[in-house]
Amino acid sequence: MIDLSINPQETEQKIVSFIKKTVTQAGFKKVVVAVSGGIDSAVSFALAVRALGKENVYALMLPYGKLNREGIDDSELLIQTLKIPVRNIKTINIETLVDAFSAVDKSLDDSRKGSMMTRVRMIVLFDKAKKERALVAGTENKSEYLLGYFTRFGDAASDFEPLHFLYKTQVRELANYLRIPDKIINKSPTAGLWAGQTDEGEMGFTYREADQILNLFVDLKKREDQIEKEGFSKELVEKVLSQHKKTAFMREGPYLLNG
Repeated sequence: MIDLSINPQETEQKIVSFIKKTVTQAGFKKVVVAVSGGIDSAVSFALAVRALGKENVYALMLPYGKLNREGIDDSELLIQTLKIPVRNIKTINIETLVDAFSAVDKSLDDSRKGSMMTRVRMIVLFDKAKKERALVAGTENKSEYLLGYFTRFGDAASDFEPLHFLYKTQVRELANYLRIPDKIINKSPTAGLWAGQTDEGEMGFTYREADQILNLFVDLKKREDQIEKEGFSKELVEKVLSQHKKTAFMREGPYLLNG
């Protein structure tokens, strides 16, 4: 078992300082966060509130119809816990917008529709930021980034990413320190893109497994055979690293031709 524990107090201070500095240097005072009911958006939102004050943080909930009703309920629980002013809360149902695209192509499958949903949310989120003269605070963690478990120009789009250096298991540790509601911390991670969808079910391994393997491979530069000696099966190591390697283009693009 690889120890990925963090000092949550120092991590909180580091992120709060980063948010304050980033927003101020960009000439802004406010941020907008897409609150999904998941642990990442909850932590990002809570830290933005600590950095800028609840008057300067907007919560945007972007459901697709009645899909993932639990996510909306958990988002509302978080917002109530943090005592966010009503005027800073907005819910926009993206169903009509997404279905307008879906009507053009009847062959749209769950995966493509899911990507479309995240990109529509990005459009609405940045429009809200422009309206409020605010920056968009991202919610992506290091695990999702290294596994390519995101939609380019969708949920990966933001003005800054406060959690980008933290693995999913570390985000959970920080969430406990920040006293994020247990209901949010303990539920299965999901992007809420179709009924019954979960991150770990779709990937075929847990974040706890992936985080340790990625730490050994990416951060500590261990070879695959060395990682196996840490107690991980060859099959699991290959599955995690295959996902990491085949999504490399997502972390490197767009590719530019220099004249």
